[in-house]
Amino acid sequence: MADISKEQVKHVANLARLAITDEEVERMTKQLADIINYAELLNELDTDNVKPTTHVLDLKNVMRKDEPREWISKEDALKNAPDQKDGQFRVPSILE
Repeated sequence: MADISKEQVKHVANLARLAITDEEVERMTKQLADIINYAELLNELDTDNVKPTTHVLDLKNVMRKDEPREWISKEDALKNAPDQKDGQFRVPSILE
């Protein structure tokens, strides 16, 4: 595993538009190295018989089937409309 250098930490901080002090660079260099070393532990696992997954949970589509069904008539829909014209709802104009 390659070690994280102070220059790399400064470069990433610059890309993130972060102003960091030399003390913070020192601390973050060690912290990032620790994180990468911890992640390297995953390489020690035997994953030969593990199927690749795209998500850890077994997600299913929760959408209902799109089936035709009978709806209310246009007249019933417009029956309680406060304002209508030519079989359509009329609403106040929002454009000047």
